[in-house]
Amino acid sequence: QVQLVESGGGLVQAGESLTLSCAASGIIFSINAMHWYRQAPGKQREMVAAITSGGSTNYADSVKARFTISRDNAKNRAYLQMSSLKPEDTAVYYCAAVIGIYPYKYWGQGTQVTVSA
Repeated sequence: QVQLVESGGGLVQAGESLTLSCAASGIIFSINAMHWYRQAPGKQREMVAAITSGGSTNYADSVKARFTISRDNAKNRAYLQMSSLKPEDTAVYYCAAVIGIYPYKYWGQGTQVTVSA
């Protein structure tokens, strides 16, 4: 009923910027919250940013001041603006959305971000 698709990943040089997009489609009344996670090789998946339906945001310390999460409620989209990218930001980035009266967390398939030194 609900699908999430990430886009915008790619290969960039250190110091450059990149913006990821997450599109939610299907039967959606409202999205309670949206999140961005990432998983690097050999590491556990970590949450890097979150945004609630009211617009409150939260960031991991490792990306604070460099990444910005935003959402467009009318389009059921979330974005992750990444600046001053570092090689350690290299990971598969996943979008997640919490949806429903009885909340269920949906996941996208991920998009690869590679930052070269």
